[in-house]
Amino acid sequence: MTPLVSEPRPGASSAGPRHRARSPIIPPGIRPALLTAALAGLLAVGAPGGQAAALPAVVLLQALTAAGWFRLNGMWPARQGIALAFAGGLAADAALLLAPAGRAPEAVAGVLGAWFLLVLVLQLRHRGSAEERLDALTATSVATLLTVLAAGHLATVDVDETAVTVTAVAVAAAAVVRAVPLPLAPVSVVLALAAGTGAGLLAAGDLDTGAALALSAAGAGASLTGLRVASYDFPSRFVHFTAGVSLPLTTAALAAYPLAHALT
Repeated sequence: MTPLVSEPRPGASSAGPRHRARSPIIPPGIRPALLTAALAGLLAVGAPGGQAAALPAVVLLQALTAAGWFRLNGMWPARQGIALAFAGGLAADAALLLAPAGRAPEAVAGVLGAWFLLVLVLQLRHRGSAEERLDALTATSVATLLTVLAAGHLATVDVDETAVTVTAVAVAAAAVVRAVPLPLAPVSVVLALAAGTGAGLLAAGDLDTGAALALSAAGAGASLTGLRVASYDFPSRFVHFTAGVSLPLTTAALAAYPLAHALT
């Protein structure tokens, strides 16, 4: 596998350590948040049509997640790693589309197991230093994990299409409100959580109120977690318009399926 070399960072000499002692937190801002809302809207519109209708939004989400994660970790170009992670996401999509009803966890676990083995095998060809090999292995493994788990939105569609709509709407509202500049960050977080939860409840339709509340709050909270991650590590415009767009919705997939399965 082509070595994945970390990009030089501001204030770090070429001979010095490759990892920084500290990094600023730079939020993606309003334009990536609006793109997150658009992608979430595409998912919310497609979900009622079933897995095939939701698939385009999920594939786009997986592509942005794979590319953004490598760049967020200072690894660029990393075309083989990105392609491998994205292919894992596509394999998970195919497995979910073909899996019998109720067997989504087994399908995703099987893809993850196969892809982690493939990642390990390909890393045997890495001829960089021990630190570079560890960085490459970590970044590729996490990118694969996130990209595969983003397919959880497809699994949730199979449980309850409305749960996907509620989660996506909550993510969109929370991301946009969080991007509005306010003097106090805690106030912004509280407003974003409230906006996401409220928007999800409005989109719930005939979904049970308790389930809608849980899905909305989880989606809004996951959205803010994804935004925080995308704000770390000297992020660039590329990071903001890839990881900053996708991670709020990708992290929401981690909560959407188990909650939908337990509550609906």
